[in-house]
Amino acid sequence: MMCVLCKHGETRPGHVTVTLDRGVTTVVFKGVPADVCENCGEYYLTDEVTEILLERAERAAARGCEVEVLRFAA
Repeated sequence: MMCVLCKHGETRPGHVTVTLDRGVTTVVFKGVPADVCENCGEYYLTDEVTEILLERAERAAARGCEVEVLRFAA
C-alpha cells in the first residue's frame, strides 16, 4: 500500500519496535510485525496486533511497572 504519511513509499512486511506509555508505565515491544514504508519508515499495525499490544500494556500498568521491555509473540 502507499504510505499515508509521506505519500511516496510503498509498505513492505517487516518488524518494528513499538513504545507505549500508560501513565507512569512505559512498555517497549520489540519485533512487532508491521507493514513498514520503504521511504520514511512509518509503520502500520493490524487491528489484531494493536489489540495484543494494548492489552499487554494495560497489564503492565496494572502491575505498577515503570518500564517493561517485551519481545512480541502473538
